[in-house]
Amino acid sequence: MRFDLFCRVIDNYGDIGVCWRLARQLAAEHGHPVRLWVDDLRSLQPLLPESDPGATAQTQHGVEIRHWPTATGEEFTENWSADAADAVGDVVIEAFACELPPAFVAAMAAIATQARPPAWINLEYLSAESWAEDCHGLASPHPTLPLTKYFFFPGFGERSGGLLRESELLARRDAVQTGQNDDIHGRPLEISLFCYDDAPLADWLRALAASGQPARIHVAAGKPQAALAALLGKPNEASGRWTLGALELIPLPFLPQTDYDALLWRCDLNCIRGEDSFVRAQWAARPLLWHIYAQDENAHLDKLAAFLDRYCAGLDTASADAVRALHRAWNGKALTEGSWRDYCARLPELRVHARQWADKLALQGDLASNLGKFLVGKL
Repeated sequence: MRFDLFCRVIDNYGDIGVCWRLARQLAAEHGHPVRLWVDDLRSLQPLLPESDPGATAQTQHGVEIRHWPTATGEEFTENWSADAADAVGDVVIEAFACELPPAFVAAMAAIATQARPPAWINLEYLSAESWAEDCHGLASPHPTLPLTKYFFFPGFGERSGGLLRESELLARRDAVQTGQNDDIHGRPLEISLFCYDDAPLADWLRALAASGQPARIHVAAGKPQAALAALLGKPNEASGRWTLGALELIPLPFLPQTDYDALLWRCDLNCIRGEDSFVRAQWAARPLLWHIYAQDENAHLDKLAAFLDRYCAGLDTASADAVRALHRAWNGKALTEGSWRDYCARLPELRVHARQWADKLALQGDLASNLGKFLVGKL
């Protein structure tokens, strides 16, 4: 199957991070020709350093990457005019409701007048809410054209589209984690930090310092680094190390995806945000603290609660309460020393639970494979 995958970059690197992982897996593991359309190639370049942010067309890791000049208008029409209508992929994916260019939709409709139309997929945002599973796979006929769009929801249950997971991912993780020291006493706590700039970092640093537990914090480039640098009165640059009592803060350069995955595998706790790093932290089989993307009317808190209901189902009451309390504090700008202390006291149990959770998720099909099964009979 030939795939056209459209990505409009909205949330820094989250959208392109998901799309690039999917495109690469479809090509490398399933042998599908994939053309990835991206409106902001500068956001791909840090994830894929060998890519050229100024190229109109390039091929990386078996994926054809094309610049998507604009969502609508003459620029895309002119760019597309060199391609015949029958060059439209067998499968067209609009990631996160990014809206396909009208010229491309017209080309899809032209095919539909002569043959079976391309399978049109709207890859939705990840949600643990029950309604997402109810909507997964639903068809939406176009009001005027002979085309049908299908909604494909990533998720955590068998009725969802699953999560992105490369075939060798867990084996590579286990190779790194084999022999690691699980005892967090007598050594610094290894923490990765990737959050939005409204995380309660000042309260968190105070709680960390008050706990007396030495910690080594690996600070992601961008907003987390800038926020901590401002708090500490340090220059915002990824060099050297900052200290605050028993805390060592390590500013990181921007890491390609494979290097970031490996960092998550090595840490005792991963503070992550958005969707892409959120999923990768779960595959890391380590305790996590999710900073969810804020939405109007606090809709994101419902998404957070739905995930925690699933995630905490296998925990004892005290550990589940500690996980919920710290997540509420982390996403509510009010974190206390008590909520941090209660959470850290249960890190050994949470480490075991994180492995069990990852193993449970791995029993389900991965998103790319589930997408292939979903497309059977639609082409």
